[in-house]
Amino acid sequence: MRNALKNVTGRLDSWSLNPVAVTGVSGTRALLGFVGLMYYVGQYRERNYLFGPDGVLPHDEFTAQLTGFSVYALSGSPVFFQVVYHLGIAVALAVTLGVGGRPGLALHWALLWSVYQRQPGLLDGGDNLAYVVIPFLLLTRCYDRFALPTGLASRLAERVPGQLRAVSVPFHNLGVLMVAAQICLVYVVSGLYKVMGEEWQDGTALFYIMRVAEFELPGWSNLVYESDFLVVLGTYGTVAFLVYFPLGVLVPALRPWAAAASICFHLSIAFFMGLTGFALTMIACDLVFLSGALDRAVVRVKGLLPAARTPEAQPAASAQAAPASGENGTKSAAPEAELV
Repeated sequence: MRNALKNVTGRLDSWSLNPVAVTGVSGTRALLGFVGLMYYVGQYRERNYLFGPDGVLPHDEFTAQLTGFSVYALSGSPVFFQVVYHLGIAVALAVTLGVGGRPGLALHWALLWSVYQRQPGLLDGGDNLAYVVIPFLLLTRCYDRFALPTGLASRLAERVPGQLRAVSVPFHNLGVLMVAAQICLVYVVSGLYKVMGEEWQDGTALFYIMRVAEFELPGWSNLVYESDFLVVLGTYGTVAFLVYFPLGVLVPALRPWAAAASICFHLSIAFFMGLTGFALTMIACDLVFLSGALDRAVVRVKGLLPAARTPEAQPAASAQAAPASGENGTKSAAPEAELV
């Protein structure tokens, strides 16, 4: 009993001192920023027609049917629309590159929500997950990796009282845990919902899905739905994967394989069904389970770079390895731990 209590206490101490999955959530932040940027740029030529005050959904009708909030509802001026839309592009790019810190990420969330609300007919389901996950990322140190170093975050962090800096690690780990729990919940609910469908029970659901004109990929989809074996395998395999995914990530040895299988699953959705935004959003959340693998990949890539192998680069590498705190490319104060 005493040993069990010590183990629990040691685990709690570790979670309060060592940030987990820093690289994973940093990848999540960068990829979610890219998804938003892709959405803005993909609709750029038709932005006036799709989102403008005089477009397919006039501003008066939009504000009348709006149930939430949207920055685009504040004014029907075409100039105001252009400023907000281009601001959204700039902020999404900043989040992708790791510039702006948590205030920039919060602004990205507000602007992305606003543009999604402006034209709900273009959404593919990934928006719902982005709504929930981005506020969780605000708790994390998601700017510690894959970010352009500006030095501003480090200077601001030095002025923060030590007591507040001490709670940053527990809040970070809480945010990581919430992202992981959310993605597991999405998988389980989606899988159980499919189980109730007759087509999913008799193994024919994939046949009907891939024949929908909106989601069919000419020249490729027929290779799947014309094969009884692939249809049955894909239908039952999808349900089994979605329902048992949380069990896979609970086992450390299976966690990278479960996350890799999820990434392959959503890449196939992006390829065959064209739901690129949805697929990339799901993949972004899967990265929290691949943080250790991403760390090892970064180390290997750095080892292949000529500058990393020169003797002159070794002192610089040692200086960069010194512990620091903050965002925008700074290192964590404690070694990163695996998500458990």
